[in-house]
Amino acid sequence: MAKGPKRPTRDEFELEELGERLVEAKQEGTELLLTIWAQEQVRGVITVLDSRTKKVHVEYMGSVTKVPFMDIMKVESPY
Repeated sequence: MAKGPKRPTRDEFELEELGERLVEAKQEGTELLLTIWAQEQVRGVITVLDSRTKKVHVEYMGSVTKVPFMDIMKVESPY
């Protein structure tokens, strides 16, 4: 059974830095542009960081997108 391309691996430092940026953006209500592995970019404000499901809930124009934390490749400002 053929599998698709594997998600790039990142070290603990990269994951910790990514997590800190997400927490800070959630606390400040900052709008972000997230680059998601094997998907389109997601833009919006983080409303929930769900530690149980390991998903980040991003709201943009009334629509909520739930993104698995491990699929987030890059966090940047949309401006």
